[in-house]
Amino acid sequence: MQSNPLRIGTRGSALALAQAHETRDRLMAAHGLAEDAFEIVVIKTSGDRIQDRPLSEVGGKGLFTKEIEEALLDGRIDLAVHSSKDMPTVLPDGLALTAFLPREDVRDAFLSPKAKTLTDLPQGAVVGSSSLRRQAMIKRLRPDIEVVMYRGNLQTRLRKLAEGEVDATLLAAAGLRRLGLEAEITSRLETDQFLPAVGQGAICIESRADDKATLEMLAAIHDEATQIRLDAERAFLAVLDGSCRTPIGGLATLEGDTMHFRGIVLKPDGSAAHEASGSGPAAEAARIGRSVGEDLKTRMGPDFLAGA
Repeated sequence: MQSNPLRIGTRGSALALAQAHETRDRLMAAHGLAEDAFEIVVIKTSGDRIQDRPLSEVGGKGLFTKEIEEALLDGRIDLAVHSSKDMPTVLPDGLALTAFLPREDVRDAFLSPKAKTLTDLPQGAVVGSSSLRRQAMIKRLRPDIEVVMYRGNLQTRLRKLAEGEVDATLLAAAGLRRLGLEAEITSRLETDQFLPAVGQGAICIESRADDKATLEMLAAIHDEATQIRLDAERAFLAVLDGSCRTPIGGLATLEGDTMHFRGIVLKPDGSAAHEASGSGPAAEAARIGRSVGEDLKTRMGPDFLAGA
């Protein structure tokens, strides 16, 4: 272990800090280290500062990683902890996703004081969500529902729901669990009906690709099954040029040495969608993801999202 503290970069939200602390605690346990062997470095990102517009209008997913990645490249931090679903498919030169923690519940959670499930909401109900995927899938299931932009950290969204700003919202079940807020969940949306975002429920760790000391430390907490699933999902997303501008869902599951993958692309208003799936050896995860992505790209054609 290096003599200086290992610097862990993170956003400053309660959820981001919980994920950074989980990473630190796993490293402490794996290497028999004390808490003072680590330093949590909070970095405010563009995505945290911009709260009045959809991310799709101001730059997409990279807004939650840009400043943190700059700190990695400058050597101000040694590793960064992210929600995998926030990560762009292309990383800056010299950086890599070098570890994944065991994946949590991948499902979206439905929260509402007015109904038990999304389908039970009254006609014309208002649902808050900043995710284009969730917006499109809500409209696909319930075209009568009004979906409004709903930015802010998890606690802010819960407060807005409690104050009656919306009738319901959807959040990642994993994030609520990590913050001890599972009791807020009214019900969970099963993946056969509501595919999650690529990477949802998985914490990933980004570091400099040539930092051997950090890579050796991270190897002790890396979960290979999660990486295999994310290899497929991120390869799928890369084929479709996935960003916050396109409603895309995808999920890889493992059964022994076999991987199953399902993906979906929707029109933002939920009026049409294309779905595809594939299976094969887990060792070929990225190929399977790419294949499903290419299949969907062909089915969509060049005009599917035109005018959306």
